[in-house]
Amino acid sequence: MPDSSVRIDTVVIGAGQAGLAAAYYLQQLQQPFVVLDERPAVGHVWASRFESLRLFSPAWASGLPGLPWPGNARRYPTKDEAAAYLQHYAEHFHLPVRLGQRVTRVAPAGTGTGYLVSTAAGPHYQARNVIVCTGPYNAPRLPQFAHQLQSTVTQLHSSAYRQPAQLPGAGPVAVVGSGNSALQIGADLATTGRPVYAAYNERTPALPNHTGMWLFLQSTGLMRVPRHSWLGRRMLARPEPVVSADLARLRSFANVHFIGSAGGVVADGRGLQGTSGATPPLQAVVWATGYGPAFNWIQVPVFDAAGEPRHHRGLTEAPGLAFLGLPWLHTRSSALMGGAGPDARYVVEALLKRT
Repeated sequence: MPDSSVRIDTVVIGAGQAGLAAAYYLQQLQQPFVVLDERPAVGHVWASRFESLRLFSPAWASGLPGLPWPGNARRYPTKDEAAAYLQHYAEHFHLPVRLGQRVTRVAPAGTGTGYLVSTAAGPHYQARNVIVCTGPYNAPRLPQFAHQLQSTVTQLHSSAYRQPAQLPGAGPVAVVGSGNSALQIGADLATTGRPVYAAYNERTPALPNHTGMWLFLQSTGLMRVPRHSWLGRRMLARPEPVVSADLARLRSFANVHFIGSAGGVVADGRGLQGTSGATPPLQAVVWATGYGPAFNWIQVPVFDAAGEPRHHRGLTEAPGLAFLGLPWLHTRSSALMGGAGPDARYVVEALLKRT
C-alpha cells in the first residue's frame, strides 16, 4: 500500500447524479466516505454538452433525494440548469467531493479485504467499499465503417458536439443515430439552413414527452419495472423510444433528408449509404451512435467478455464493489436523474449490510 494512502470506509467515484445520490445516503447513515471526480467542477459533464440539450424528464420527475429542483416543476431543464442543480446539491449537503481526482486504478488491497483506489494526482485511498458512478458508459462508439470515409469529411462524435459552428462550410452534413441526441443535434444543424441527412432507423418507436405521459409512467409504475421481470425483459428487448415531438420537429425542416439506418460508405468514400437512400458528398458527419464500456482501470474480475459489469441491481460478486448510473441497472429510470435516488439507496444499504 502506498505511503500516502488514506483509509476510509467508502470511495464514490464520480460526482454526477448517481454519485451525489450515493453520497446523500452515505451521509444520512453517518458513514465516512469521499467522492472523487476528475472534472474541475460538479456538473461539468452537463455544462460541457451541446448547447441545445435539455433533460429528457421534467424537473418534478428529475430531483435527487432530499432536494427538489427550484423553479417551475413542469419545465424541462436545460443542460446548464442541470449542471447548476448538481453543484447546488453538493454544496447544500456539504458533500465531501474532491475535484481534479482522476481515478486511474481500482484493485484489491494487499490486505485481502477492501480496495486500493489510485488517482493520477494523489493521494491514494484504501476503502472497504467502492461505488463506481462514472455514468452510463463513456467510450464513444463508432461504426466499423467510419474509417472508410475520406479525410475530407470531418467526423465528430456527439460527445464532442457543442454547436453548428464547429462543422466546416455550409454544405451537406449527416447525423447518424436513432436516439434523442441524434434528433436534437440534427435539428440544431438544420436551423442553419444547410442540408442535413438523418441516418435514422425508421422503426425506432416514438412516444410523447409531456406532463400527461410522465404522470402515466409514474402512476402505472412502468418506469419502475425491474429488468429481471418478464415485462422488464420484454421492454429491454425493444429499442429505446425517442421523443415524438423531437422527431416531428426534425421532419418539419425542408432541408432535412432521411436516408434510413447507415450501413456503410458510398463508393467514393465521401458519403454514407442508408437503407433507403444515400447522401451526396458530405462535409461532415456527427456520430450520435452511443457509448461503450471503458472500465479497464478497474482491476477486479467482475466483467463479461464485452466489458460490461456483471451485477445484480448494481452489486457485483466482489464484496464491497458496486456500480450506479448504468442503463437498466434495475429499472428503465436507472440512467435518468430521477432514477438515481432509489438505486443509490438500495446499493448503499446493501453494501453496509455486506461489510
